[in-house]
Amino acid sequence: MQKLLSDPVYIEIALRLIAALVIGGLIGLERSYHGRPAGFRTHALVCMSTALLMMVTVYETRWFPQLFQGRVALDPTRLAQGIMTGIGFLGAGTIMREGLSVRGLTTAASIWTTAAIGILVGIGFYVPAVFATILTFGTLSIFRWIENRIPSQFYAQFLVRFARGEVMPEADMRRLLAEHGFTIANLNYRLDAVQNYFEYRMTIRTDRAENASRLSVALSALPSVKRFRVSPTGD
Repeated sequence: MQKLLSDPVYIEIALRLIAALVIGGLIGLERSYHGRPAGFRTHALVCMSTALLMMVTVYETRWFPQLFQGRVALDPTRLAQGIMTGIGFLGAGTIMREGLSVRGLTTAASIWTTAAIGILVGIGFYVPAVFATILTFGTLSIFRWIENRIPSQFYAQFLVRFARGEVMPEADMRRLLAEHGFTIANLNYRLDAVQNYFEYRMTIRTDRAENASRLSVALSALPSVKRFRVSPTGD
């Protein structure tokens, strides 16, 4: 094992995987800060797994030397492409949409990464597969700890319903949200003449997630509010 880890090629492989993880994580940090569903860990995993799959073609001589000695003629990358296409459908099944909120993206990314690791194990390219496994565990555990502590904006889908004759004016609604630390990213209106109600639907944001609880308490105390929902976005 010490001989393998001191091999310059495997050191280069490890550095490439770490570089992909860091680059993907940096891009994901920006997305996490703005409360987007695909954030820190999702971007890191996707970037690393695609770099991992490129190892199959870049380092073919390391895992299958017979291919270049004239004894075997095949193109294993075509099979890998088919596998990853199928895994894409499996990953899509873990993604759930609730209104405008999306969940399960990190799980889908981890499935994609696990498939990439499985391909490397299947072709006998064990060292980068081990490196990728360690990095994946680190991403799903340590990165979660980091993600929970970095400053980020809290985004939520907000719906509030009033009886048609008791609608809170838009200016008052904006004032209520501002008092609880929220700004409005977009605002929609809905009037249902059959059931006789009016709704505000909007995306709201704040720098403190606990403001959502304060807003909920304030809305619960208003007799004119017939229904409301605050749905945080996230993966």
